[in-house]
Amino acid sequence: MLPSAAVSIFYDEFEVARAFLLVIIPLCAAGFFILKAVRPSPDPFKIRDGFLIVSVCWISATVISALPFMISGAIPHFTDAFFESASGLSTTGSSILTDIEIMPKGILFWRSFTHWLGGLGILFIAIALLPALGFDGMAVAAAELTGPTLSKVMPKLTNSARAMYVIYTAFTLIETFMLMLGGLDWFDALTHSFSTIGTGGFSNYNNSIAHFDSAYVDGVITFFMILAGVNFNLYFIGISRSPHKIIEDSEFRTYLSIIGVSTSGVAVYLFCTGVFHGIGESIRYAIFQCVSILTTTGYCTTDFDLWPAFPKMILFMLMWVGGCSSSTGGGIKVIRILVLFKLIKRGILVRLHPNAVTRIKLKDQNLSIDTVQSITGFVFLYFFLFVVAAVLITLDGYDMTTAITASASSIGNIGPGFNAVGPVMNYSIFSLSIKILLSFLMIAGRLEIFTLLMLLSPRFWNPNR
Repeated sequence: MLPSAAVSIFYDEFEVARAFLLVIIPLCAAGFFILKAVRPSPDPFKIRDGFLIVSVCWISATVISALPFMISGAIPHFTDAFFESASGLSTTGSSILTDIEIMPKGILFWRSFTHWLGGLGILFIAIALLPALGFDGMAVAAAELTGPTLSKVMPKLTNSARAMYVIYTAFTLIETFMLMLGGLDWFDALTHSFSTIGTGGFSNYNNSIAHFDSAYVDGVITFFMILAGVNFNLYFIGISRSPHKIIEDSEFRTYLSIIGVSTSGVAVYLFCTGVFHGIGESIRYAIFQCVSILTTTGYCTTDFDLWPAFPKMILFMLMWVGGCSSSTGGGIKVIRILVLFKLIKRGILVRLHPNAVTRIKLKDQNLSIDTVQSITGFVFLYFFLFVVAAVLITLDGYDMTTAITASASSIGNIGPGFNAVGPVMNYSIFSLSIKILLSFLMIAGRLEIFTLLMLLSPRFWNPNR
């Protein structure tokens, strides 16, 4: 929170800076006390411990991140502040703020910075910067990874985490510089870079990226959204070993194919139906919105809720895909979608050739039955939670489109939906209970669902397991 306090002081927002300091000082004191008073257990960490640590840390971090909103008076009610904080750290980008532009600069900086912190994970920062804690980082990282498998690009997980954050920071700085070349001041350029690289979507303006009305800004943000949706391990492998490995990666090729096909379909339809006058303008808005929804960033350059049904259906389908594994994006992830299609193909082949031995391969490796079952189980649970949340929202009196897209957007960490939660609307319309539901849905989606739901199982708390 220190950078946010510094920004507040820079803009003479001393009350806002005071709000940050009122959180920073007592928490630092508490952390110092714990560090000195508590001795670590000699027992090694288990995977189960990692799930507990990740869940508790994310929930407590969300509560703590909400405090500056409340103390400063920007968001006085706890439920609203908790929602905004959960949306920020989970990189969802949904907001309860009805007028963003009247917010203090320090608060706007903090909103976007939570995206950057949550992009690769708060705990991945801890793994990279605090190895002296002496715990098994694999147990923690395995509980928080954004994909079906955890791969280390270097022998030590701490080195892998540092390498990814170097790349993560480099992308942020490069995008900031390029946005400043497009006419943005340092504050807007930096905060929007935080939101882009973290695939969050918080903007400093009510009209989101449409505020700038610049094809150059749209292009820069689109490019970096695409980069943020790629598996960050591939960047390290491409830089340090073999650049061609990036192109050979099946998930990466599928990811680019989805962008190409969806953008082409939406652009052609928008042009042919006269939504936009030129093909260039149609491509500009189509690729931005398709990439924004696919990578779960949630930026908007136009009110796509006014588009015809076909492009809206394409965007709705993209909500379920998300970015690549080990990216900052949410959703089901491209690699899981790829495995599911391979599973369907295998099912057809087995019925045509019952005696044939057909295996599911990914990256020239046979996937184990446990991995395939884990992926199918995750997808089933993902849809189950989506349906339950959508039904609960309709019980609160909202129409089906609003309920479905609000639920899908929250669990997929996307942000905007359709109808009452469309790109020019916000989530302030919901009751306190629905806001709490969506807040935990955002956190569950960010933690790949199982991590948070495991805490509800009595077997998880059995000390003999």
